[in-house]
Formats: sequence, structure tokens, C-alpha cells
Amino acid sequence: MNANTQHDIAKLVLRVTLGLLVLLHGLAKLNGGMAGIVGMVEARGFPGALGYGVLLGEVVGPLMLIAGFHARIGAVLVFVNMVFAILLVHMGELGSFGRTGGWALELQAMYLVSALALALLGPGRFSVNER
Repeated sequence: MNANTQHDIAKLVLRVTLGLLVLLHGLAKLNGGMAGIVGMVEARGFPGALGYGVLLGEVVGPLMLIAGFHARIGAVLVFVNMVFAILLVHMGELGSFGRTGGWALELQAMYLVSALALALLGPGRFSVNER
């Protein structure tokens, strides 16, 4: 196996893993309703309809990543979603540690940085439309 194939496999693994893990959050929001997200957005003084943007970052973007269909755009959707999640939900935990000693925002940071990496790297050869 040559280095290019290994790089493409690594991009596929990263893309599908990030897509599946974030998609689970989106599916939970679809099943549980959007009222909590809409209320949180309205509490910050923004129109509640903006809360539905979470579906772009947690359903549409992840599906794009999994398929490798305009995966850079999908990664940007996930990245922007994570920025808003950190700003709207997790700012109080920014300097905190979790129960096991790790940073309280390690999951959010991993999603954020993985999405940024995929936006920069592209989807690789094993995608619907390689770029």
C-alpha cells in the first residue's frame, strides 16, 4: 500500500468517524425536539429560527462527511456548529476539568479540530466527489 492510499484511508476513517459521532447528536435532537435549542438561542437575543441551524451542523454536515459529498463544506458546517455550541452552551466550562481529570470541553474540541482538519485536508479519493 503506497503513501497516497494510506492518506486517503486515513481521511476516510476521520471523515466517517466524525460524521457518525456528530450525526448521533443531530438524530437525538430530531427525536427529542428542537424546543430546547430554539429556547437557548432566543434567550441569547437571537431569532429562534436560528436554532434550526444546528440541523445543518449535526445532520446535513455529518451526512456530507460520511458520503464524501462536498465533504469540505460538510466539515465547515460541523466546525461552525461546534463554535456556536461552545459559545452558547459550554463557555462556563472553558477553564474546567471533567470528573476524570481531562478538559471539560475535550469532546467539543476534538469535534471542532477534526472538522477543521477535514476542511483543510479534503475528503480523499474514497468519496463521492474527491477534491
